[in-house]
Amino acid sequence: MSDDHTHVQDFFTARAADWDRRFPDDGPAYAAAVAALGLREGDRVLDAGCGTGRALPPLRAAVGPTGVVLGVDLTAAMLRAAARAGRDRAGTLLLTDVAALPLRSSSLDAVFAAGLIAHLPDPAGNLREIARVVRPGGVLALFHPIGRAALAARQGRTITPDDLRAEPNLRSLLTRSGWRMTSYTDEDTRFLALAVRAD
Repeated sequence: MSDDHTHVQDFFTARAADWDRRFPDDGPAYAAAVAALGLREGDRVLDAGCGTGRALPPLRAAVGPTGVVLGVDLTAAMLRAAARAGRDRAGTLLLTDVAALPLRSSSLDAVFAAGLIAHLPDPAGNLREIARVVRPGGVLALFHPIGRAALAARQGRTITPDDLRAEPNLRSLLTRSGWRMTSYTDEDTRFLALAVRAD
């Protein structure tokens, strides 16, 4: 887990131009995770930590032309890569920190967050801020296109009991942050935890 923004920005700036080429087969996993949100025509959705914007086209398809799709990221190079790929046509891109979202309270129906949680300096506080901008009953998807064990193997590490994304740890974190976990999937081919904004 990162403890400062400079580390996160440096990490992703160095990888932004090549990011999509490194992970070319993730599209179906993103589309399936977006489908799990259960979005409807006209919904307002945020892709938190959108990176190169791979979720933006399926999010736009889900909410249709009357919906609102926002993509926020802390790293300008990732947003530039999203624009170069044409994904800015699917949603509005904003350079901002999820710790202080420039959005009204209860203004969104859902939030999609791919790979975000491992990079949050204050997971509980940041998830509370995300909850602030979602209406009660709105949905959060915490996603990664591969599961915890596969990701750890890719990174040359082992999973420890204090892993933030382990089901009991994540359930507790979400509860403390204004969310109620409704489903949890951790398979080699995907990680997906869904939660509903508490009243």
